Amino acid sequence: MNSFSSLIDHTNLRPDALHSDIEILCKEAVQYKFASVCINPVYVSYAKSILKDENPKVCSVVGFPLGADSEEMKYAEARFLIFQGVDEIDMVMNIAFLKERKLDLVKNETKKVVEAADGNCVKVIIETSLLNQDEKALACNIVMESGAAFVKTSTGFSSSGATLEDVRLIKKVVGDRVGIKASGGIKTKYEALKLIEAGATRIGTSRGVEIIS
Repeated sequence: MNSFSSLIDHTNLRPDALHSDIEILCKEAVQYKFASVCINPVYVSYAKSILKDENPKVCSVVGFPLGADSEEMKYAEARFLIFQGVDEIDMVMNIAFLKERKLDLVKNETKKVVEAADGNCVKVIIETSLLNQDEKALACNIVMESGAAFVKTSTGFSSSGATLEDVRLIKKVVGDRVGIKASGGIKTKYEALKLIEAGATRIGTSRGVEIIS
């Protein structure tokens, strides 16, 4: 169980998540040896207080779920999360700017978040369901140039989540240069294992306990 569970970001990004839900999430992450808990920014310090002597990391989000915040806002949010003690940051790329080929702006905001993270892991969400094949490849190249650690497929809040086809495409573009986080709609162990087989090195899911069990 351990090696598989250590690839899972145990996630609760629901807008109605309560302190009690975050406490349960953290305790499950310890019990099942998940890689991290992935939570909304408001709960970072609370999760850190629960997990301070434990192995699961605390991951939170920047520009979530739309990616439509300014570069300055994303930088400030990332700095605040680092100040709160976050270990990993999942940021949402500005999808509209990517589609408009405002690539310098997309590159700059991604690099600024990586800079703000002070060497901590940054995963960049490219929201694959909103992109064509060329745009997905373009997004992956920007992530690699930025110094981020992972390309992440989806927020889980858009029209669809991770697919085998998208993970295979990302793997073809990035090779082993950055990690691949598959997320969005992953409900079963079979789905998770197939995505790992396709190239995913991290799985984001709110069904971690069900998948492991």
